[in-house]
Amino acid sequence: MKRSELREMSSTELEARLQDNISALENLRFQKALQQLENPLKIKQVRREIAQIKTVLHEMKLGIERQDKQGQ
Repeated sequence: MKRSELREMSSTELEARLQDNISALENLRFQKALQQLENPLKIKQVRREIAQIKTVLHEMKLGIERQDKQGQ
């Protein structure tokens, strides 16, 4: 998901998405431990999205509005 799409979401939607991604990451790690993971790059993608969501939530908390590089 793109950052601009994340910024359009409300904080409750972001919190829900964050919890979904955290549980998905946990499941992916279990699959990796059991050697049943088909796409190992999925872990990286989920971790990146978690970080992006946390960043957007923190920006909302601080009242910071950043412009995307495309919007400049």
